[in-house]
Amino acid sequence: MSRVFRAKYMQALKEKLPEVDKGLVNALFKKEWVVYAKRPFSGPESVVEYLGRYTHKIAISNHRIKESDGKTVTFSYKDYRQGACKLEMRLKGMEFIRRFAMHILPKGFVRIRHYGILSGTSKGVAIPAIMEQLPGEKRLKVKVRQVQEYNPLLCPCCKKETMLTLQVLPKRGPPQGIRTGRQYREYEKGL
Repeated sequence: MSRVFRAKYMQALKEKLPEVDKGLVNALFKKEWVVYAKRPFSGPESVVEYLGRYTHKIAISNHRIKESDGKTVTFSYKDYRQGACKLEMRLKGMEFIRRFAMHILPKGFVRIRHYGILSGTSKGVAIPAIMEQLPGEKRLKVKVRQVQEYNPLLCPCCKKETMLTLQVLPKRGPPQGIRTGRQYREYEKGL
């Protein structure tokens, strides 16, 4: 099956790109291709159902929510730091909603992952190699801008070093003990 697929794919490639390099075609024919074929879909409904599993996945499925009363939500999760053991967590309702909302994608983002040359692990190598093989006039011209080193004391408005560090937040988890504006003013008065 892989040989048939390879031949049909290369024939279509030659028809679409007649100027494709003959050395590349020969190199592709020498490789043994691995073809992963699933059972065909039974109709348009099954295609929509299949794609829907990837495009409309939610942050947490119903079977993971164990209990919900008026104030808290209990759900199960896997703790990969402890060998992927299943645990349960109880959160206040608003904290659960806050964490759930963090998984809502901004407009224009898609949920379908990229595979092959666009996968996260290979695109750093594949895209420069592809760009190198494109003819000179088709290559994208990318301007590299110089980025100045970040100075946390530099005010973005007046461009002077007038900023003060009030508190350093932890790298992970929700910040503990952050003062609101009013609390901070009261704190300053007490100094």
